[in-house]
Amino acid sequence: MVTSGTLRGWALEPPGTHEEETWGAATFRVGAKIFVILREEDGTASVKASKADQAELIAGDGGTYGIASHVGRFGWVQVRLASADPVELRSVVLEAWRRTAGKRLQLALPDHLRALLPRR
Repeated sequence: MVTSGTLRGWALEPPGTHEEETWGAATFRVGAKIFVILREEDGTASVKASKADQAELIAGDGGTYGIASHVGRFGWVQVRLASADPVELRSVVLEAWRRTAGKRLQLALPDHLRALLPRR
């Protein structure tokens, strides 16, 4: 089981990230760009993904992953934290960061986190 505290830690771990409250939710950003939105009150998060990754995640575990409200058409997934596989979700969060961060920040990612990223 993934808790909101665990997700918060994962989202703040890569370089250049910070937390900011927006729309009554915790948003995690690189600069001004959001890559994770955490809704603690309902135990869900929306995570930036590609359309292909979104389809793969939903096909693999439709009970945990779904199309995110408002931004799902861009590939974002909604995640039910209580049923998420921790290893998979940490990788999804890191990939969301990578999709958002600039090249300089990507180069600053520590090796132990780089090893958790999905292979391209």
